[in-house]
Amino acid sequence: MNKVRVLFIGMHRLDRSPSQRYRFEQYFSFLESNSIECELSYLISEEDDKVLYSSGNYFGKLLIFIKSWKQRLNDLKRANSFDYIFIQREAFMTGTTYFEKKLAKSTAKLIFDFDDSIWLEDKNEANGKLAFLKKPAKTSKIIALCDTIVAGNSYLAEYAKRFNKNVVIIPTTIDTKWYKPEAKKPKDKIIIGWSGSFSTIKHFESAIGALTKIKSKYGDKVDFKVIGDGNYTYKPLNIRGQKWQSKTEVDDLQDIDIGIMPLPDIEWTRGKCGLKGLQYMGLAIPTIMSPVGVNTKIIEPGVNGMLASTEEEWVDCLSQLIESAELRKKLGSAGRKTVVEIYSVDANKEKYLNLFQK
Repeated sequence: MNKVRVLFIGMHRLDRSPSQRYRFEQYFSFLESNSIECELSYLISEEDDKVLYSSGNYFGKLLIFIKSWKQRLNDLKRANSFDYIFIQREAFMTGTTYFEKKLAKSTAKLIFDFDDSIWLEDKNEANGKLAFLKKPAKTSKIIALCDTIVAGNSYLAEYAKRFNKNVVIIPTTIDTKWYKPEAKKPKDKIIIGWSGSFSTIKHFESAIGALTKIKSKYGDKVDFKVIGDGNYTYKPLNIRGQKWQSKTEVDDLQDIDIGIMPLPDIEWTRGKCGLKGLQYMGLAIPTIMSPVGVNTKIIEPGVNGMLASTEEEWVDCLSQLIESAELRKKLGSAGRKTVVEIYSVDANKEKYLNLFQK
């Protein structure tokens, strides 16, 4: 049986980007076992990370741009040797659709995958002055060029259907063979935790008011853990951020007794795929999420987690979980079951296989 060859186009190296890891990388071994050869072509190396996500150093960023352009030109030269080309979010980091247009003329079928409202602008502090280069509106043009669109949820799918009729929904998923809950050991403090990145720390900070009230109410009985940005600090709550590392990710999350995913209800966040919440739930950590976008489909309040909108609701939900180990266990177990049945790699792997067997 001849192997099907697939070129995955991404920004980051293997095991670096949560979006890539939880959208397609964790399916590589399964696809390979089904005669589908997977190759990842990425642009940003570990050294490039230090330059690209720091302020200034525009010459260094120009060199990354030139190197990346050469890489994509090389991908164009060999595009016809692949059966499928899977583009995650974009082929290039600026507003151009040059590479997508060229790839669309190859003999390979084009698949486009996205898991955020990337047609909207979402600036970060490090590259605010370069934001004019992005042109997020290019997303609709890329969608129109591709043969199949893979959307992370129904909100994103509805957007994609405006430009392409062939849309498949595959949720962001958790590898439950890796995400295995540990038995919670008795301890003096309840750890309320959040996991994210430097670009989403603003979402965590939207819960500061509620967390401050919780600290005032429970004192030394509670503590807080922020994973993602090692430079983050919030002294009033004695929070010092912990750097995210893929190798220790699961172990770092295991310390958390209550996982939180606060979000503002805006167009950008309505496209999110609930990854933070799913990570907590996959480890049987009781989870509280803002009722925004797909979160309302993931969580059945009081059954497998909690939803909280206002500061008062956040304080109430957190208080219930702090005061009841039984409730934490009940919601944690049900959350794990939801992930296994609906949002796990095993539950969705056939959908990925079908993408490359049409």
